[in-house]
Amino acid sequence: MTVGDAVGTDRLEDTLRRHRDQGRKLLIPYVTGGLDPEWLVTVEGLAGAGADAIEIGIPFSDPMIDGPTIQEASQRALDRGATPEGILADLGHLRIGVPLVAMTYYNLIAHAGHQRMAGMLAAAGVSGAIIPDLPLEEVGPWADAADAAGIATVLLVAPSTPPHRIGAIVARSRGFVYGVGRMGVTGEQAVLADSAREVAARVTAVTDLPVCIGIGVSTPDQAVAVCDVADGVVVGSALVRRLLDGEGPLGAVRFASSLRQALDAAGRTSR
Repeated sequence: MTVGDAVGTDRLEDTLRRHRDQGRKLLIPYVTGGLDPEWLVTVEGLAGAGADAIEIGIPFSDPMIDGPTIQEASQRALDRGATPEGILADLGHLRIGVPLVAMTYYNLIAHAGHQRMAGMLAAAGVSGAIIPDLPLEEVGPWADAADAAGIATVLLVAPSTPPHRIGAIVARSRGFVYGVGRMGVTGEQAVLADSAREVAARVTAVTDLPVCIGIGVSTPDQAVAVCDVADGVVVGSALVRRLLDGEGPLGAVRFASSLRQALDAAGRTSR
């Protein structure tokens, strides 16, 4: 094990495992890096509101898995001059005691270079990376560089993923497994898709890694429902919409607190 592994890859997984094993349902809110002048205040507030990890979106001009809300947030950030280097430099000033997970697209990683990007993430105190357009068959070179830098590469399982492929994905995933709650792009949903619980059940059956469901989890009730099966939830569009609507860090914190309170009230995990 490298020094990087000890402080990065293990930190994310160990934190989530410890909280899960203590009976806590995991909450991972998402914030678009560079969205507004107060985005770092929002990140700090989410840590205080009970987030178990925080996903930081590094904006890209062609976000293939993101729906209108995250697309708008990414464009606002880009219009403000946000860059991967600037976002990570800003994150490096935070001391919040909660693991950070970067979410971005492979184009930015390829442009920077695997080792350089992994090193930048580690220097910023980021513990993990989610790269939704990098498939399992092509993840090796990036994942090797990430492992060496102590960055956990979190892989995704979709509703359409066949059983034999789930096993290979969870074997290579680090930190946690991201279960995609429904087919399509990110966005708020009035009703939780049946596929969210189905994906959670399929993945938790074959791994002891923490399993968190995102895409289509929009309300406290939906978070509780999916956590009957999953270990936790990733919530992005519903939170980012509040930021786009001008509610600011306080609005984001109020929403995250409502999710945390609902998950805590739902009781202890059975895993």
